[in-house]
Amino acid sequence: MLPISWDDVLAARARIAPYVLPTPLRHYPALDEELGVRVLVKHENHLPTNAFKARNAMSFMTALPVDQRGRGVVAATRGNHGAGLAWAGAQLGVPVVICVPLGNNSEKNAAIRGHGAELVEAGRDYDESVEVAQRLVRERGLVMAHSTNDANVIAGAATLSAEICEQAPELDAIVVAVGGGSQAVGAIAATQKLRPEVAVYGVQAAGAAAIHDSWHAKERVTIERADTFADGLATRATYDLTYPALASGLAGFVTASEPELAEAVRRYVRTTHSLAEGAGAAGLAGLAKLRTKLAGKTVAVILSGSNIDVDTLRRVMNREL
Repeated sequence: MLPISWDDVLAARARIAPYVLPTPLRHYPALDEELGVRVLVKHENHLPTNAFKARNAMSFMTALPVDQRGRGVVAATRGNHGAGLAWAGAQLGVPVVICVPLGNNSEKNAAIRGHGAELVEAGRDYDESVEVAQRLVRERGLVMAHSTNDANVIAGAATLSAEICEQAPELDAIVVAVGGGSQAVGAIAATQKLRPEVAVYGVQAAGAAAIHDSWHAKERVTIERADTFADGLATRATYDLTYPALASGLAGFVTASEPELAEAVRRYVRTTHSLAEGAGAAGLAGLAKLRTKLAGKTVAVILSGSNIDVDTLRRVMNREL
């Protein structure tokens, strides 16, 4: 059960094309040797704001009617969705307000402000920041740009997997990070249309595994805390638009621990000399968990973001996580 049609993906692709160029899909033999899998890396870290969320944000913004653009947009984020919206708003002249939790990554906050957005710091985590954003919708008449629960956001995410399907002559599977699920649902939509033989696997942080646990339990669950340095994955619940598609469309779903996510960041540096944040490396961490099942296959992973702060990077490289 998909929340978007293929026509939605094509429309999003056309809308974002003037702003978002296709990103490379690259093969690294050193990565193959470590994992026993032929690995293709989709470099979403090459996009504006260094993350795939630029696609989602521009797809959302360009779909807004003129009157709604004038009202302004609000969203909750741990970083990349907010930076993407701030960047897209700057391109299109749309006022943007971004809500982040108290104590959010200072470097991501600076990036959001740098693109001209108003930053509101409130709530103990992402889910509470969503509540703040919803209050601002009521109080100020802003338009909500949910990071996951929006069809135009999901259609924007699907454009990246559409590119993978077109760029990879051989492909057996895609392993996709799941925070709210837009990236994974986008992959399901693209493969079902373009490469139905390709399996899509999900991976979530073990410390924020609400969707993973729901998938395995076959019922939606909410957790009390989301504890992971991979802040892009730090959600506590499932979402109406993405969960049904994940429940029916994923071939498998695994979790990655904090040490496994940290090792994936190091593995990217070691084998590709590319920088990834924790959430951006989660697909690779998931592939490491699935390496026996996928041995000898050609598998795509998405380096979905590289916005790791200096202190976290130091701790990861020093094996302190």
